[in-house]
Amino acid sequence: MATFFGEVVVAPSRAGVDDDEEAREETPEDREIRRELEKKREIDILWTLKSGASTESSADELFACSQFIVAIGRNAAAFLSSFILDSVCWEVVGVVKLWNEWCRTTSTTNVLPTDSFCLFYRLISDPTVLLCQCSCYVAEDQQFQWLEKVFGCMQKEGLQVTVLSTCPVADYKTQESTLTLPSPFLKALKTKEFKEQVCCPLLEQPNIVRDLPAA
Repeated sequence: MATFFGEVVVAPSRAGVDDDEEAREETPEDREIRRELEKKREIDILWTLKSGASTESSADELFACSQFIVAIGRNAAAFLSSFILDSVCWEVVGVVKLWNEWCRTTSTTNVLPTDSFCLFYRLISDPTVLLCQCSCYVAEDQQFQWLEKVFGCMQKEGLQVTVLSTCPVADYKTQESTLTLPSPFLKALKTKEFKEQVCCPLLEQPNIVRDLPAA
């Protein structure tokens, strides 16, 4: 503990671990609890793309998708609800069921908007256009699984993915004063495969994207 401001203190090291801690191994009960937690944290995706009945996703049944728009976070999901989904042009075709510290979706097998905080919509006039509203929290250990199961159902050729997300202005790194910035404002990141014109300025370094949008 420092005695004055600016004093250099050496942090305690845990390199010298007690022999009892080194000898302690995972018990069968610990392994069972860990397996149960891992099983509970598995992500399930239910689709109703064809018959209307809910079925779990299968990598053998890839469906065509030309545009996939993903809104991650409550603000982005609310934007889709207000400006895009507020019409009869869309139908719910899937849900994500997941469980973690901050999200508890129900175990129902019916696809209803009240059953999940992560919903998939399909444009009725063009079934190859899909939207995803993901207003729930996806934990770090679930993000790869989420991506693997969602994109594992889609044909990758000719697929364009657009991700919408938000972050606080206070997290935006710039030489300007954040007080003079218009709020909200829009920035973009793109891959080298995206050849079309970007609708807004690109996000400057050293700003980064985190969590599921980054994944």
